[in-house]
Amino acid sequence: MLHQLRLDHANMARMLHVLQLKHKTLAKSERPNFQLMREVVDHILAYMEKFAAPLEREFVECLEERAPEHVGVVKDMLNEYRDLKPRLAQLSTDIDMVLMDSVVPMDRFADDLKHYLEAHRAYLRREREVLFPLVEKHFSEEDLALLRQALPVGAEQELERLQQAYPELYAELRGAQIPPL
Repeated sequence: MLHQLRLDHANMARMLHVLQLKHKTLAKSERPNFQLMREVVDHILAYMEKFAAPLEREFVECLEERAPEHVGVVKDMLNEYRDLKPRLAQLSTDIDMVLMDSVVPMDRFADDLKHYLEAHRAYLRREREVLFPLVEKHFSEEDLALLRQALPVGAEQELERLQQAYPELYAELRGAQIPPL
């Protein structure tokens, strides 16, 4: 389970890297591939909803039993993570507008994208520096099995479905390096 969490972490870093590359295109006053951006944003939103949210409750409950002194820090981190969703939803709306040829101020969009990327990368750093060490130190194999059970039924099939639904994204991800956070 910890291996899967680390793999998810690395995959999210790759997705953010793809968005970062599109942000660099915007910074050069060029038009990025907004359809690919749409795929990345949809994928991240689906991941937040279907995979991250179900793990939160189980994780906090387990941590309350194993290391209650760390619950406050983890709850703060989870709130940070939840705060990313409305920012990403706004980017999603803006991308939809661009794809429908509506007028969207690109400087504002680029700033919003930059701030979202900074916030999500900061969260991933905290996940790596705080959350993973807590899991390694306080969670047994049985605890990790409970977390695995918290995933919705068919989670692996959903990941395969997402991969098929967003082939351009996965092609881009295969070539993306895991950037340092």
